[in-house]
Amino acid sequence: MKRFFTIGMAGHIDHGKTTLTKALTNVDTDRLKEEKERQISIELGFAPLYEDEEIQISVVDVPGHERFIRQMIAGVAGIDLVVLVVAADEGVMPQTREHLHILGLLGVQNGIVAITKIDRVEEEFIDLVKDDIFEELKGTVFEQSPYMLVDSLSLRGIDDLKNMITDTLKLLETRDIRGAFRLPIDQVFTIKGQGTVVRGTVYEGSIEEGQALMVMPKGLETRARQLQVHHQDAGHAYAGQRVAINLSGISKEDIERGDVLVSSEHFIITRTIDVSIKVAGDLDYIVKQRMPIKCHIGTAEVMGRIVFFDRNEMKDENSEILCQIRLDEEIVTKRGDRFILRRPSPQETIGGGWVIDPRGEKYRFGQKTIEELAKKKEGSPKERMMAAISEVKSLTLTELITRTSLDESELMPILSEAEEFLFYNGKEYTLSSIRDFIEEDIYDRMKDFHHDHPMKPGESKAALLQPMQKMYPKQLLEYVLEQAIESSLFCKRGQYIHLRNFKPHIPSNWEKRTDGLLEQLKSDGFKVKYISDYFTKAGIPKQLVPDIMRFLVEELVIAPLDDQYYWHCAHFRHAVEELKRRTGPEFEVGDAKEVLDLSRKYMIPFLERLDAMGITKRIENKRIWIEK
Repeated sequence: MKRFFTIGMAGHIDHGKTTLTKALTNVDTDRLKEEKERQISIELGFAPLYEDEEIQISVVDVPGHERFIRQMIAGVAGIDLVVLVVAADEGVMPQTREHLHILGLLGVQNGIVAITKIDRVEEEFIDLVKDDIFEELKGTVFEQSPYMLVDSLSLRGIDDLKNMITDTLKLLETRDIRGAFRLPIDQVFTIKGQGTVVRGTVYEGSIEEGQALMVMPKGLETRARQLQVHHQDAGHAYAGQRVAINLSGISKEDIERGDVLVSSEHFIITRTIDVSIKVAGDLDYIVKQRMPIKCHIGTAEVMGRIVFFDRNEMKDENSEILCQIRLDEEIVTKRGDRFILRRPSPQETIGGGWVIDPRGEKYRFGQKTIEELAKKKEGSPKERMMAAISEVKSLTLTELITRTSLDESELMPILSEAEEFLFYNGKEYTLSSIRDFIEEDIYDRMKDFHHDHPMKPGESKAALLQPMQKMYPKQLLEYVLEQAIESSLFCKRGQYIHLRNFKPHIPSNWEKRTDGLLEQLKSDGFKVKYISDYFTKAGIPKQLVPDIMRFLVEELVIAPLDDQYYWHCAHFRHAVEELKRRTGPEFEVGDAKEVLDLSRKYMIPFLERLDAMGITKRIENKRIWIEK
């Protein structure tokens, strides 16, 4: 299958990232008027770099000025490879170092160093710049990265750099396109005549035109009206691709950068995350307990506080720190997501790391909490498997391998031996605890339904499961329900599901009046009044009449002749038996009248009801009995 990658340009302001991007792609990513006037990248710029039958590569041009650090983090968080741009005439600069810190904290694994503007300096000076860069890159992800010498104006080395990028990415694994779709939004705008458009890098999963989506954490429902990849219409978009999505039924004011577009509600919305962080190094200020911070995660920037459990402050720590971030606003995240922490004032990158558990709770200060966080961080294979399934409720073996980074030889013994795992549908795994929870949820829903609708025989499977499909896969719900029916926890009556011991009944507060109504109806025999008169005399409110009448008909207590006249079923059965006994294979209306001694206002509806029920068949003026 075709694979999709996004690379980023990072480095100091005015070191030629945008010019290099244009040389590689022939696209000027400085599209804003302010950018043109100031010759500085303010927003993220995107361009297509390369495409063949195997891969498609996009470029993110990341702003380099310190003021635009937020945009830089938003752009780099979804990339697969970084080109670190260093100008030959200036060498490593402050923003080069800050970008290096952030790239390392975000866990970027693949890099190429591009030394630009080489036509401006002598060859001997380039060697000095390379030595300077080499020293700066020691201990960073770029320490072993290859160097490329380029000049974006003369195009020297551009083709070689492009080939190196392509060759490097062809060796990488692509992102997971099998899971639920997730796209952190980094741009929102409107197009006249089209409406709201969002743009971002697909973190995981895939999307197709027309697909139902949700904007989280706001919980807004929408639909992908149209997709574009680099200004070209696309029916699908996959993990690793830059995509613009035209959303229906939603305004630009409803969405903002930092929101996440998802295809499933299984993603976790949270304000408290357990994390593992590393300090950026060379901090100017001490980071104190519960100090306000800015957390950059995905494309979101959220204020919050850092909470330590084994210290009250930190500075220049080399080791990993297990702690917690308590945010002022909700975010969408999952285990393994990377983030950056910055001091809001004075501005400084504090550190960064990854999410251990998006469902953080309040813990006591002390070593015991650190030990628990360490266990949660490491996570045994079994715990990682359970956490992966808990997140989306159901996974195939392939999806488990992808999400846990465990191979099949590690997974299968646990799946086959541990009672916590449940194989169903011939291809998917869930947890016994999830099965039990769904079963309990269905039971509670059925119990509430019986309480609210005691006269109904039950609820249809579709109506019962539909509200739960926002939380669980449909196939899993159907499996749990069928298993519960087989074990007689629930029963199926025609198309209806009901609790094992449930029987439809008249509500207790109206049961006595309904019994009186039936006694009167039975007493009147064949010569009944309008059915509405019986309900009125019994004192049953009009709003209850349709439900009680339907119940009595379905339970074969009363039988309709037409919309106005009803007989007690005992009389109806007696009339059919008597007519059948005293007539031959066929009869006319007069024969029936002689047998039952009924006036036309009862006789005609009665005979037409027999026809409708398939007991008789009318042929001209006669009716014949239909044998069953």
